[in-house]
Amino acid sequence: MKNSKVAVVTGASSGIGAATARLLAANGYSVIATARREDRLKQLAAESSQIEIFPADLTIQSEVDGLAQFCAGKGVEVLVNSAGGAFDESTVLDGDPEIWKKTYDLNVIATLRVTKAITPLMQKAGKGHIVILSSTAGHRAYENGGSYVAAKFAETSVAHTLRLELNGQPIRITEIAPGMVKTDEFAVNRFAGDASKAAKVYEGVEAPLTAEDVAESIRWSVMLPEHFNVDSMVIRPLAQAANHKVHRKP
Repeated sequence: MKNSKVAVVTGASSGIGAATARLLAANGYSVIATARREDRLKQLAAESSQIEIFPADLTIQSEVDGLAQFCAGKGVEVLVNSAGGAFDESTVLDGDPEIWKKTYDLNVIATLRVTKAITPLMQKAGKGHIVILSSTAGHRAYENGGSYVAAKFAETSVAHTLRLELNGQPIRITEIAPGMVKTDEFAVNRFAGDASKAAKVYEGVEAPLTAEDVAESIRWSVMLPEHFNVDSMVIRPLAQAANHKVHRKP
């Protein structure tokens, strides 16, 4: 890897995480990509000499500790918390507590674990930028999304709280809150592998956001001058006016 700014990207085996790793690498960052699926990470690393990988399950503290040890001494300046996902479409009253736990663990607790592990490296280096990928679901609730909405409201709160607690330190905090994004896996995972249900989410929507669109919002935020902090950026496709209002062509 070249001598350049170092960024850690979680959830980098697919979707927004992979797109962010690629884009930051293309813009001169040395990227440490982490996720559970080592085979996917190896494919990503094969695309660029600027990407190295560290396979880890971020819901396991010992593996997060291993990530921190791997990153020590590398001069990490950017952390992108993009690991997450939705895993049901149930109402709150029909909600499965185990699914809620899984959703919270992967979205919120994983962000907590990694942020706790990597931030001290930034504090030691005297600069840093923490990006938390939340969602418009973290700003407005919607039906049949209770587990995901609750988790994303929590992630939004983590970003807001961190910004207060780290005030006065040279570490920027940015929340990126995308609306409708069409990726290979997000909706499929939400509907337990039912591709037809997943396709209906985007049916008639001319141009939902892509993983690359969200990656660009992250790249722009972290490459701004160090005095310039993007607190929160809500991004949606033009067809989506709100979580519940989407223009669909026949």
